[in-house]
Amino acid sequence: MDLIVFLTLMALGYLAGSALEKKHYSSIIEREKEFLHIPAVTTKSVPYPPEQIRSLELVDGSAVISVDYFKRILARLRNIFGGTIKSYESLLDRARREAILRMKEQAPEAAIIVNVRIETSTIGKYSARRNVSCLEALAYGTAIILEQE
Repeated sequence: MDLIVFLTLMALGYLAGSALEKKHYSSIIEREKEFLHIPAVTTKSVPYPPEQIRSLELVDGSAVISVDYFKRILARLRNIFGGTIKSYESLLDRARREAILRMKEQAPEAAIIVNVRIETSTIGKYSARRNVSCLEALAYGTAIILEQE
């Protein structure tokens, strides 16, 4: 009986975490559509002549995303047998995309954001197993704002 209760709670926790993750992805996709007009590129060169540029601004965005407890347990099991840990891939993807969106939100009038860099780091208590509890993604670049025509 205890095993049934445990497995039921695990399944409910997993389903709730998956539903919240899907909701976050939906939010990201909707906001990406809103900021699609602002390209964020890694090139250092500015594609506009200097006389068209009104200002250059440093913009950044940071996001800290945590994997839920139940997916962390599944990831530990996956570590035993090896292979791709999809819950951590999803965690990294969501954190990067959220950080880029937050960076773009700082400069909604920018024509382009150049020299974009993304850095990630894990946050949490490190143990002998090196489990990830949270992941931070930091995106930064230079927003180019053009003169109004």
